[in-house]
Amino acid sequence: MKFEGLMMNRHMASIIEINWKNMDKILEVQVANGGDFGRWPAQQWRRQRAVKVGGYFTCCDLICIVSCIMKTIMLPAFALRRCISTSACLCQRIKQTDNEIVQMFQLPVPENEMRDWAFNRNFPKKNPYARTLDKRFIRILKIFKWGPDAEKTLEVLKLKVDHQLVREVLMIDVEINVKIQFFKWAGKRRNFEHDSTTYLALIHCLDEAGLVGEMWKTIQDMVRSTCVVGPAELSEIVRILGKAKMVNKALSIFYQIKSRKCKPTASTYNAIILMLMQEGHHEKVHELYNEMCNEGNCLPDTITYTALMSTFSKLGRHDSAIRLFEEMKENGLQPTPKIYTTLIEIYFKLGRTESALGLFQEMTGNGCSPTVFTYTELIKGLGKAGRVEDAYGIFMNMLKEGGKPDVVLINNMINILGKAGRLEDALKLFNEMKSWRCVPNVVTYNTIIKALFDNKAPISEASSLFEKMKADGVVPSSFTYSILIDGFCKANRVEKALLFLEEMDEKGFPPCPAAYCSLINSLGKAKRYEAASELFQELKENCGHSSARVYAVMIKLFGKCGHPSKAVDLFNEMKKLGCNPDVYTYNALMSGMIRAGMIDEAHSLLRTMEENGCTPDLNSHNIILNGLARTGGPKRAIEMLTKMKNLKIKPDAVSYNTVLGCLSRAGMFEEASKLMKEMKASGFEYDLITYSSILEAVGKVDEDNNLTAF
Repeated sequence: MKFEGLMMNRHMASIIEINWKNMDKILEVQVANGGDFGRWPAQQWRRQRAVKVGGYFTCCDLICIVSCIMKTIMLPAFALRRCISTSACLCQRIKQTDNEIVQMFQLPVPENEMRDWAFNRNFPKKNPYARTLDKRFIRILKIFKWGPDAEKTLEVLKLKVDHQLVREVLMIDVEINVKIQFFKWAGKRRNFEHDSTTYLALIHCLDEAGLVGEMWKTIQDMVRSTCVVGPAELSEIVRILGKAKMVNKALSIFYQIKSRKCKPTASTYNAIILMLMQEGHHEKVHELYNEMCNEGNCLPDTITYTALMSTFSKLGRHDSAIRLFEEMKENGLQPTPKIYTTLIEIYFKLGRTESALGLFQEMTGNGCSPTVFTYTELIKGLGKAGRVEDAYGIFMNMLKEGGKPDVVLINNMINILGKAGRLEDALKLFNEMKSWRCVPNVVTYNTIIKALFDNKAPISEASSLFEKMKADGVVPSSFTYSILIDGFCKANRVEKALLFLEEMDEKGFPPCPAAYCSLINSLGKAKRYEAASELFQELKENCGHSSARVYAVMIKLFGKCGHPSKAVDLFNEMKKLGCNPDVYTYNALMSGMIRAGMIDEAHSLLRTMEENGCTPDLNSHNIILNGLARTGGPKRAIEMLTKMKNLKIKPDAVSYNTVLGCLSRAGMFEEASKLMKEMKASGFEYDLITYSSILEAVGKVDEDNNLTAF
């Protein structure tokens, strides 16, 4: 049965259906007596009676039916408790009396229990239904949309409003606007004022509804009111404002409430500190810590130290973090696993591997069990320090002690083993993941596929692993295709790499500069310059620009194929597009200039590079040194080598061999002999290139002498 503008409960609907026949009999009596049926004439009732259970009734019609049933067959009051109209114009359409409203919202009370309450001396003196009666608020708000009807009903019932009731009402499932209006209505009741708990209840509702503006307004009302806001409530307000990314407003509220003689606890300061950390205001964290310490009655706890040490680590203030760790222990606080993990990470960043291992021993010795995050940082740090065996040993010890690795830890271990050339151990670890209930993710597959390529494994193994990845439902990423393209390019399988690039494009991935870089480089090595140039243009068209590394590869390619002018044009183009050349780009252009015999231009570019803030590396100086040694004569080559030493750029074996070859070709064997001694004193061994340069020069001198004698 449907009723226009009215949500009926099942009980009331069934009552009306059951009494259709009784209503007909009542109608006959009413007509015989010359009366009408409520406000309905008999004819209208008959017309409406023809409407069956699926028909519609207006709110006013339903009230008349219910009223007639009440007067005629004396139905119990509980049958009507949810039968009031929800129409916004109820007061205008039907003039119900206050008694009728009270009767409609009267709750059933079993007669025997009510009798016990009234006459039994041992029965609790407080009416057991007092709380139940207050639940009429909830019924009214569920029946009505907030408006005159709801306010009228609440006014008539004169129900007691207290803080618990307001909190309960704000928890029910009604529209947020109804909650806001009810909250305002309750605040206007005589002898009632909202406290911090009711304000917070509404603030939570507004937060969940995403009404940030209304939430901030409510918080301001709370602060301006006379209600007492304690440290716990202040912490919660800060947390909610932090979640809404209203950092400055949270700080403003914090200091306002603090000025009202609310003494913040460590938890309150922690809430502020954590909020500042999440929003990246790391410098402000230290200020708040100093303020906390100056309070005198509020000492930092482990949560405070954890947050501060993490902040200092992110800021690169590692010494400050270590001092805090020592201060924490001096204050008698036991470091948590998270604090130990943070310190271990810091020690590895500082290159203090032994200190990190010592801290790990201290941690286990103090009975603080390492977490999977602790093991991850420890193993990752040892891997970066080149201590692969130690990292693998700690991993195996963790398994023996019953520790369960997660996918992040395993990914790090596979990466370390793969880079160390221990492909068999990496594959074994990958295959055992399921026994630890670890599901390989895209990072796992990327890491193991890259390990296969780096260790020169058969191409078929990488291909089969890629197919397994897709069969297991792991979606390849852009980096997956980049690894495959680079691997196939290094294996001289350029056509297959191009197919992967096409597949990558079909999957909707954006162009990957690293993948294009590998392909352009491989096509250049194969002397397929036109194809490489087309691929470069394709990247620029699809992206609108290219990376400095791809420009460097293309510039190097033009230099190799004898087109230095095109290389210079490309270099100028990238600068015009706002793509700043890096050291690889400068080196590529200088190398091309040297090949074309443009020594002075290359040397000038080296100076320009320094002026533009791009620091030349060893390779930059070796490129110029090579050009000077070939065409500029031994004097300029020696000057360049001396300049490198003065700039604290330590020459390598390539640098010494380049100058040795130049001296030998010029017949300056005495100078060459001195340079060889210097080379050996610097820790470099003579290699095949060294001896070849000298022997070639000696042979040339002998040949020239023979020609002169002839």
